[in-house]
Amino acid sequence: MDGDTFATREGFIFNVFGYEHPPDRVLAFLKYIPARLKGLFRIEFLERTWRYGRLPLLRAEKLYTARNYHAFIEAFRKEFPPYVYCCPFRQKEVISAPLSTVKRVYVPRECLQLLTTLKRKDALQKNTLEFISLLASETGISLRDFGVHGSVALNMHTEKSDIDIVVCGANNFRRLEAAVDRLVKKGELSYLFNNRLDAARRFKGRYRDKVFMYNAIRKPEEVNSRYGDFTYTPIVPVKFHCMVEDDGEAMFRPATYRIQDCEQANFSSRLPDDKIPKFVVSMIGCYRNVARKGDKIRVSGMLECVRKVETGETFYQVVVGTGTSEEEHIWPL
Repeated sequence: MDGDTFATREGFIFNVFGYEHPPDRVLAFLKYIPARLKGLFRIEFLERTWRYGRLPLLRAEKLYTARNYHAFIEAFRKEFPPYVYCCPFRQKEVISAPLSTVKRVYVPRECLQLLTTLKRKDALQKNTLEFISLLASETGISLRDFGVHGSVALNMHTEKSDIDIVVCGANNFRRLEAAVDRLVKKGELSYLFNNRLDAARRFKGRYRDKVFMYNAIRKPEEVNSRYGDFTYTPIVPVKFHCMVEDDGEAMFRPATYRIQDCEQANFSSRLPDDKIPKFVVSMIGCYRNVARKGDKIRVSGMLECVRKVETGETFYQVVVGTGTSEEEHIWPL
């Protein structure tokens, strides 16, 4: 499931991406690279080092850029070819780990349960549990619907690490979002905005002296498609303005916005009505929940034709985060 993390036999740490996966492998993005393999990847690394057990790890300076994604694919294709998968439904190469390479999986809810059973907890672990308890009390959401993500989940955190949590379900996310806002107004939390996307999402802040982040993952019953249900054919890059008609799946990854009222002369006026996109879909996590129903957004992405394999029915969407351009984005207006 999206939000799960796994370690491989070579020491790579991946985050699962989305909910649609081939039977024998998992679509994912690369988070940490063993330090000994640094020279194989033509990217800039952060100076900081993490440790997974005794294994030193490095992380890309920028995780979600088209340039780095292609550098990852190039390195995997040359040195670890099983991690490059030619997806027949998207007609392109993607990063994907064969299940046979997976050594251990970290599920956020299970990581939280394990954390509660530790007899000796450090300061960050205690803060994480107290933060989740505060949110559960304020929202009435069951602790079973919370999870721990990030370095705390992998027990590779340091005193510089953040509190990174998830909540299961769209309705729970909206309840949590409202509760965080109430707690900020009470002075028990504070928001932390580094840019306009942070200000739009309002998912990051401070609890005591620690930075926290929260995101949403789907409940199993909210997973509404399977790998192979649809084919996706890229058409042309587009830029336009539109209004968000529905934000019910905007908090997940991929984030989906149903849209209306597309406005751009060099795009909408040249397309017949049946090719006007119905959705904007972001593959990049930072564009989750950046706009609500009724908000206007500016979009740059790839127009795709989506075909349902079983019936042949088609519709159009615009995808942000295809890995083909650094210019793809969703900006709230």
